[in-house]
Amino acid sequence: MMTKDMAIEVRDVQKRYGHIQALKGLTLDIAKGQIFGLIGANGAGKSTFIKLLVGISKADQGDLRIFGLDPNKHLAELRQQIGYMPQSPALYEDLSAADNLRFFGRAHRLSQLNSHVEEALDFVELSQRADDPVGNLSGGMRQRVSLACALVHQPRLLLLDEPTAGVDLKLRSAFWRHFKQLAEQGTTILVSTHQMDEAIHCNHLAIISQGEIIANDRPDNLLLRGRATVRIWRKGKPQAFQFEHYPEELAALLHAQGLDKEVQRVEIEPSSLEEIVLNMLEPSQDIQEIKDARLN
Repeated sequence: MMTKDMAIEVRDVQKRYGHIQALKGLTLDIAKGQIFGLIGANGAGKSTFIKLLVGISKADQGDLRIFGLDPNKHLAELRQQIGYMPQSPALYEDLSAADNLRFFGRAHRLSQLNSHVEEALDFVELSQRADDPVGNLSGGMRQRVSLACALVHQPRLLLLDEPTAGVDLKLRSAFWRHFKQLAEQGTTILVSTHQMDEAIHCNHLAIISQGEIIANDRPDNLLLRGRATVRIWRKGKPQAFQFEHYPEELAALLHAQGLDKEVQRVEIEPSSLEEIVLNMLEPSQDIQEIKDARLN
């Protein structure tokens, strides 16, 4: 039975492509109005999971519900409630930005279509370029048009596949401002990403590796799983200490050190989210692919 506070409920979902087990008993809950991050390398199972959510693929086993509905049995109804932004913009380059939105809006049979189009373009700050052919827009602007297309029908659930891949820092910041605004308005957002600096903005994170969830928690709790290096400087020389649970162990260290007058500076260097995720993953292709994504 669907829990009223949950947008997505997944129980023991499995999916196989030939000899490849893409999902291995996936179990997951995503609350309404939450920005939920799904972290994993290519081939980890992220795209397979999204395909199940949008109803273009069917699980071999298990149960999946979106707002209490089965995507395979209630696809038409759910498509009116789901917006999907693929990693590579799927746009008609000879059409204007506004006409692209009108095309997708007609597919959803929207009434007051032009009003929806104007509102979506205003939301992504592209109203002044509404009549420009998409082929004449920059890559970042195309990403914004793609996001507007996913939002034109005002979905309750927004699926984002690497939404800021290849965009500059300013646009990335703008996108996250938009995402947080949508979540505050009640939209549930699922973000698939390689970017650890983006994942930290999510309310909740799940780390997927080889078709299995290996961690599922709030970002602040995941950060506590890392180690911390503490350096105490005396007379220009540092002494380093490493801790697994530094919020508690740091206090004991400082008590033992006495914080005498010779202590000039105390440095705390906790593990980054990226380091923690990489340590969780098996020494496999997953690690190298996430490192490669960071460098690209």
